[in-house]
Amino acid sequence: MRRPVARKLSVLAVSAAVVSVGAAAPPQATSAPEKVPVAVGYGGAVSSVDADASAAGIEVLRKGGNAVDAAVATAAALGVTEPYSSGIGGGGYFVYYDAKSRTVHTIDGRETAPLTAGSDLFLENGKPLAFADAVSSGLSVGTPGTPATWATALGQWGSRSLGSVLKPAERIARDGFTVDDTFRSQTGSNETRFRYFPDTAKLFLPGGQLPVVGSTFKNPDLARTYQELGRKGVGAIYHGDLGDDIVDTVNKPPVDPASGWNARPGDLSEKDLAAYRAKLQKPTKTSYRGLGVYSIAPSSSGGTTVGEALNILEHTDLSKASEVQYLHHYIEASRIAFADRGRWVGDPAFEDVPTKGLLSKKFADSRACLIKDDAVLTSPVAPGDPRHPGACADRGTAAPTTYEGENTTHLTVADKWGNVVSYTLTIEQTGGSAITVPGRGFILNNELTDFSFAPANPAVHDPNLPGPGKRPRSSISPTIVLDRHNQPVVALGSPGGATIITTVLQVLTEFVDRGLPLVDAIAAPRASQRNAAQTELEPALYSSGERSQLEAIGHSFKLNPEIGAATGVQRLPGGKWLAAAETVRRGGGSAQVVHPAP
Repeated sequence: MRRPVARKLSVLAVSAAVVSVGAAAPPQATSAPEKVPVAVGYGGAVSSVDADASAAGIEVLRKGGNAVDAAVATAAALGVTEPYSSGIGGGGYFVYYDAKSRTVHTIDGRETAPLTAGSDLFLENGKPLAFADAVSSGLSVGTPGTPATWATALGQWGSRSLGSVLKPAERIARDGFTVDDTFRSQTGSNETRFRYFPDTAKLFLPGGQLPVVGSTFKNPDLARTYQELGRKGVGAIYHGDLGDDIVDTVNKPPVDPASGWNARPGDLSEKDLAAYRAKLQKPTKTSYRGLGVYSIAPSSSGGTTVGEALNILEHTDLSKASEVQYLHHYIEASRIAFADRGRWVGDPAFEDVPTKGLLSKKFADSRACLIKDDAVLTSPVAPGDPRHPGACADRGTAAPTTYEGENTTHLTVADKWGNVVSYTLTIEQTGGSAITVPGRGFILNNELTDFSFAPANPAVHDPNLPGPGKRPRSSISPTIVLDRHNQPVVALGSPGGATIITTVLQVLTEFVDRGLPLVDAIAAPRASQRNAAQTELEPALYSSGERSQLEAIGHSFKLNPEIGAATGVQRLPGGKWLAAAETVRRGGGSAQVVHPAP
């Protein structure tokens, strides 16, 4: 069993956090505080994958800003230190808990396809483009939503100006941050693509070489871009010169002719930028073990898919199940929920998405009965019909799960007033489109490749085909859990493409049902089943005894070296917060609090 080891880890990690975060660098220092995976204290908390970014959020909280202010500051800093996973060239989903009203609100800041896009966006000569040909091109770039998300969040719930909360990130970009193994490794895995585009190569391959671990990496162009955004507001992107530069770059990707790369042009216009809106919308909600689980509604499939799987799992007492039975039921619930996601979830502006039905207990009942203790469902499992839930045999036509890139970044914030933010932002795969906007210091997304290039099964309606102004389906699942009094219990999220859904689901069930401390639920080895023939396992599970026992009842597995990189915060009694992050994945995360508990 993993739990005794994990509990030992959490005690050691808390001790390290109290020592390290208490000695954190002052706000003006250029060196990052030491990375620690858990911190406990007062005055607010921030957890992200990066120590500089978490420190930026803590700086804003320390100066009197609230959770929304700190979340934007952290996100902007991640745009500097995690530029291959996030930035103003991308989009995301923002979930906010308002302590005064005890209500949850969300922002859909997903990128949109150009207004000229049709369902044949990724077809060439009647056939779907190869993913590799689409990804590093202007064709893959959607209208960025991150700047609008920041402006909307600050306008609705923030207490500081955009210019104010961008200052820490501007400073990091100007003065530099220390290159670590993860940054060098991610640069290396994208080196070939980055060399296609001279502006990207100049910025991220200094002197033509991979950045050296321990060296200082500076991005003065991004510092100036943040300064301009702070001065002019996000209108500089949606109605100004910055936006013009984005449009020019998308429609005429600046390729090195010697590379021979065919970077297909996009068709983004100033009209697309001017029409963009970040959407304020209601969260998804489901009850689980007496708790309220809130997340993001479509265009993301995160809230509906995690919620449906939880509803299915509520039929089993996971707290008393063996480790093998727990994993079996978790895997099967994921398999079923992904089958329904693929059939029903797309951009609700274009598709009739039965969100209420997908989250209904009656529908979950009609799906949970498919799970047997001693047998495994065969993927692809056919979807159910949430509009007319019936008996277990009432199923539609199966379709496989389409591919989705596996990167992004997540941050979680709480403040001294009890407000909480769970925010996942992305430029899609690691390195996005690989196209840097000349002179601006940021990479553009390749988010439109999250659309289905063609229907997964021609006999089944695919709600995720491209369309004019349409938002591609996402798996992003920022989640906030409330108790019976509508007070926060825990908030969390993760990167990882479609594995985001399974990561959030597994962390939640490990924490709520299996009784693991939050840092240990995040650290526990992961499994990810997405209505595929094989379930992906991280190495610790792949080599475990549980694997062979699961195979004995019909499961099939393949190895995935790393799944997700979660962060979370937990409310503790007496006004304390616990921030938790990864212990190992992506080099470990950074959990920080304003005032460490003694």
